[in-house]
Amino acid sequence: MTEKDRKKQDGDERGTSLRERLRLPGGEPVDLSRHDAATTPGGPDGKTAGKAATVRIGEQLAGLQERLWAASTAGDRRRVLLVLQGMDTSGKGGTVKHVIGLLNPAGCRITAFKAPTAEERAHPFLWRVEKALPLPGELGIFDRSHYEDVLVARVRNLVPRAMAESRYERINRFERSLADDGVTLVKCFLHISYDEQRRRLLRRLDKPEKRWKFAPSDIDDRALWPAYQDAYERALEHCGTSYAPWYLVPADHKWYRNWAVSTLLLEHLRELDPRYPEADFDVAECRKRLLRES
Repeated sequence: MTEKDRKKQDGDERGTSLRERLRLPGGEPVDLSRHDAATTPGGPDGKTAGKAATVRIGEQLAGLQERLWAASTAGDRRRVLLVLQGMDTSGKGGTVKHVIGLLNPAGCRITAFKAPTAEERAHPFLWRVEKALPLPGELGIFDRSHYEDVLVARVRNLVPRAMAESRYERINRFERSLADDGVTLVKCFLHISYDEQRRRLLRRLDKPEKRWKFAPSDIDDRALWPAYQDAYERALEHCGTSYAPWYLVPADHKWYRNWAVSTLLLEHLRELDPRYPEADFDVAECRKRLLRES
């Protein structure tokens, strides 16, 4: 796609929410090769503007997060779960740092899912996920998630193919139960290109302070890129629903990725419109008591 084409694509109609722009239809085949990972739909004009806009959004998110947390003290059971999925180097950890890092950690529950432990493998695949769900009033963040069990497990044949196939419907039922229990799911697929991943891996090698993030197996995994793309396409198709849609976030530009995830969270929290609870005591009387103190 040429730069002219990108600008035309980015020039979406004013008034259209980012949710509408980035949402995948669900139930329809997905071809990731047709989605440009370097485009910036609906985004600010460039990196500098994008970073500044993300900070401003963070201030608004912090206020809404506090209201959500406060509302839970009055029995409001609603909470938000941000699911971040994507290929290695797509920026899941970076998104947590630059987006969630602007919020009050007291109201956030961050879980980075690694390869399952022996104990976790002894339970159904959703067991460890259920233990990490946000409580009422919290913003939960999954760095990787239950989708690993239809991605890595499928690509590396860790379970029989029939079992892997059955997990799509189990995930849909699980997410339906979450939505029914007051959880707003914001599922973001961070879409990075093959060439950009190589550039980021090379930067990790070139910077001594980044080498801890690198493993030689990262190069081996690149040989599995087509299989991972296929696995993601199937997950995006089979597990995109009205109550838990997928948002495809172009992630070649880190500033856009951060702005887009921030904006998606902001749109969802604004829709929830959490409110501070009304005082259940006599405010005027309490003021008088304090003013009477010697």
